[in-house]
Amino acid sequence: MLRLGPGRAGGRLLLSWARGGSPAAAPRRGAEVLVGGEGGGIAEILMNRPHARNSLGKVFVNELFSALEQLRFDEKVRVVVFKSEVKGVFCAGADLKERAQMDDAEVGHFVKRLRNLMDEIAALPVPTIAAIDGYALGGGLEMALACDLRVAGGTQRLPRCVGVGLAKELIFTGRQIDGQEALSMGLVNHAVPQNEEGDAAYQRALTLAKEILPQAPIAVKMGKLAINRGIEVDIASGMAIEGMCYAQNIPTRDRQEGMAAFKEKRPPRFIGK
Repeated sequence: MLRLGPGRAGGRLLLSWARGGSPAAAPRRGAEVLVGGEGGGIAEILMNRPHARNSLGKVFVNELFSALEQLRFDEKVRVVVFKSEVKGVFCAGADLKERAQMDDAEVGHFVKRLRNLMDEIAALPVPTIAAIDGYALGGGLEMALACDLRVAGGTQRLPRCVGVGLAKELIFTGRQIDGQEALSMGLVNHAVPQNEEGDAAYQRALTLAKEILPQAPIAVKMGKLAINRGIEVDIASGMAIEGMCYAQNIPTRDRQEGMAAFKEKRPPRFIGK
């Protein structure tokens, strides 16, 4: 599990993998290592900047970039879950106190870096899930939207921003909505009642991750790539992209395993090759 823990100005990064069904022993360094999912295939980025409600300051953003870079090339990772360790908030958006100390040029540069961060999240080759157990405002909502799937827990407020008309409504009014409203508009995939621990969205996100985990990793990656690239172009180009992505799957051992499992009426055992 990849964890962002409290540091002087952001989170302290600790990368470790645990296997099995119980938490691994962890150094006492402001962060702890937890089980990274069944078989180690589920990675979690846990955001813990409580004094600033996980707002996106320079150090914290740098650490997120570092986390994404390490996950991008880790073949053990099949699903990534974004979760807040700060109760009642997913991410409050940009760190406005920090931004107030920037000049105009610095603000422009930092806003561009935030956009790049969202692009990097969206570009992760494996499925990503945002577990929204609290407020997701401004850049915090952008982070959630950069993920492939979103789960909202409880009645936290989310800016209303689905489609051009609703995006304008957000800009013009600043109105916020709760998880159920977000679900009805397609902003999130699931909305669940909050539990006593305050992590209902995280628990549902884990369930989703565990559903994805046993699927053929290369096929899932190619499916994500085909969707992400296909929606940006016309239908003919989209079909060509889909064909190229499927061609990457044809020579894999997992494809042969899938066909064999179907023929033998047994669960497939995919290895990511």
